[in-house]
Amino acid sequence: MNGICTLGNDRVYDQIIALLNSIEVMMGDIPVCIYPYDDNTAKLAQEVATRPNVQLYSNTESIAKWDKFVRRVWDTHPTAKERWQSAGSTGYHRVGTHRRYGAFDAPFDRYLYMDADTLLMSRVDRIFDLLDSHDCIVYDFQYKDPTHVYEVDSPKLAQVFDADRVANEIFCSGFYASKKDLFSDTDLEQLIGHLKEGDAEILYPMAPDQTIVNYMMMRSGKSVYNLALNLEQSDKTGCCITSPHFEEQDHVLYDKGQRLTYLHYIGLSSSVIAKVCQGENIDFPYRDLFLYYRFLKNPEAKPKFTGKPQPLKPKVTLWQKIVSKIR
Repeated sequence: MNGICTLGNDRVYDQIIALLNSIEVMMGDIPVCIYPYDDNTAKLAQEVATRPNVQLYSNTESIAKWDKFVRRVWDTHPTAKERWQSAGSTGYHRVGTHRRYGAFDAPFDRYLYMDADTLLMSRVDRIFDLLDSHDCIVYDFQYKDPTHVYEVDSPKLAQVFDADRVANEIFCSGFYASKKDLFSDTDLEQLIGHLKEGDAEILYPMAPDQTIVNYMMMRSGKSVYNLALNLEQSDKTGCCITSPHFEEQDHVLYDKGQRLTYLHYIGLSSSVIAKVCQGENIDFPYRDLFLYYRFLKNPEAKPKFTGKPQPLKPKVTLWQKIVSKIR
């Protein structure tokens, strides 16, 4: 059985509602599973109860397994905890993000994982079809920036993965398809062994779930197929709100005439989304599109803005710069 997965809690409630609605528009009643970032899921649970095809993952054994695995991974790292502490994190950094790995256990034989801050823009049948011949299907341009996947200054990186593999196999953990039971308990133990033997230093601690899932795929020799590297140039599209040129037609975005597969509201704070959904007039890229899907089932609740919207990042005035410098 094929299904779509996401990860979240009540803090990203608005994003998940928008995502679920976009999935329903594009893929009908395909089953969806939400993995809990933490125990703050009361609102999500209420919403899930109204959607027969959606479930909130409750396999506590699976959740505990991945919690333990990730702690063991980071316990092998020489500097992660110090870097997290200097960045203001206590304990393990963003530890709930790895719970998306529960998709390797259940409930789908094949799954597409999508971050909560994404919208589906097309059917994804071809992505599931590609899993016939590959272990992981991705569609992004993370390969252009490996610094958010691995520690590129580590001399160990070239010993573990050659440059060609890094250039062709790394991916963003916000959108990828894979399969149930891809990693056995033995596979996970072997990965921990490699990390203890020195591989750990290549992991990038500030993107914990992304660096681990990339390492899992690549160190285990799984085949990663990136549509961004394999499609004809004329068929490729972008996927992030940092691209300002997408054109909207019938609540779908197009990149130079080609329909997007998904849109990632990357870097946009969940607190900003919440404020906008509550009526605060803050601008952000493709805001109207997001609000369309967020309030698709209750359009009467969609906020009605008046006046000029506040910019997402307000310009700093000369006086503010002077006061800041004095302080």
